[in-house]
Amino acid sequence: MPARPLSTIGAAVIGSGFIGTVHIEALRRIGVQVRGLLETTPELGSERAAQLGLPRAYASLDELLADDSVEVVHVTSPNHLHFEHASAVLAAGRNVICEKPLAMSAAQSGELVRQAARSGKIAVVNFNIRFYPVNQHLRSAIAAGEVGDVRLLTGHYFQDWLLYDTDWNWRLEPEHGGGLRAVGDIGSHWLDLTSFVSGRRVTHVMADLATFVKVRHKPAGRIETFSLERSKETVPVDMTSEDAATILLRYDNGARGVLAVSQVSAGRKNQLQYEIDGSTAAVAWDSEQPDNLWIGHRGQPNELLTRDFALLNDAGRAAEALPGGHVEGFADTFAAHFRAVYSDVAEGGMRANSPYATFADGHEEMLVGDAIAQSAAEERWIEVQRDTPPHTGRPALEVVK
Repeated sequence: MPARPLSTIGAAVIGSGFIGTVHIEALRRIGVQVRGLLETTPELGSERAAQLGLPRAYASLDELLADDSVEVVHVTSPNHLHFEHASAVLAAGRNVICEKPLAMSAAQSGELVRQAARSGKIAVVNFNIRFYPVNQHLRSAIAAGEVGDVRLLTGHYFQDWLLYDTDWNWRLEPEHGGGLRAVGDIGSHWLDLTSFVSGRRVTHVMADLATFVKVRHKPAGRIETFSLERSKETVPVDMTSEDAATILLRYDNGARGVLAVSQVSAGRKNQLQYEIDGSTAAVAWDSEQPDNLWIGHRGQPNELLTRDFALLNDAGRAAEALPGGHVEGFADTFAAHFRAVYSDVAEGGMRANSPYATFADGHEEMLVGDAIAQSAAEERWIEVQRDTPPHTGRPALEVVK
């Protein structure tokens, strides 16, 4: 049990769109007190606070950080604001959970790693997909040698929400979303998850990026992410970011990988799939059937492990909240993730073996993303160029020996 109840910890959320609302609901579920939110304008903040039943809307970031009841700040603002917001939160001596990508550049994310180290605060990136219980279970199982040596990692992350030229979101604007779109938005989840589960780091990449929808029609007014709304007045905008990517990967132990990423695959609403082939067994997981883990064998029948308290190891059980047969989905991962983070907040510091992604892990994905962008531009293999960030409580993506 944590040193004090989670209900004694106050949080605030910057941004109340789709993902910010998921954060708020997950915090309520685990008993954390959400003190208020910050939006782009005080008027919108007041409207959203009333809709979500929150006690207040902050007029500014300074006002939020002046609230001594707030110990943890969740940054769910658009990507181009992550560095500014996370930096200010750390400077104010607060713990921070930031949406991915951590920043707009590796230079910025590296600086955030250094700021986090100096602050001594818990600094987390929301790679929530780690917290499907089966993924936590598998991380521990692979570390224990249950698949042998990891040899091959393959899979994809497919969505269809940007299939049409009338689909629009701020992520399509490089100045707001960053230079990599499909890779940065969803490919980063696959890369973090498979490295976390396998215990292996990407060392080299060969990438091909494709923009199929060359011109999109930007609405004149505001449109919510995943909304069915269509604006009658639009402006044509030339696209520079990728709709899809195919990437070859090499890992630190000599393993190989293949990843496909797409936001224009009709019928695929949000499917992350991977297979990890080892020297003695293989495993496969699909986010659309998140309670099941396929286990492949050569000399015996294959297995299907279904999430259940009696069947998972300690790591898997720690992320589990519902009895077997009661499917745990996307929103449940946020609750499991935040329980792990806030338990450390209650204890006063990050554990050396924390199962969540730190700022160092977020920086790692920025470095891999840089290599992917360079590889696509130069049409050749690129080595991931890693710097040596200061000690942050534990190394990013601890490598299985």
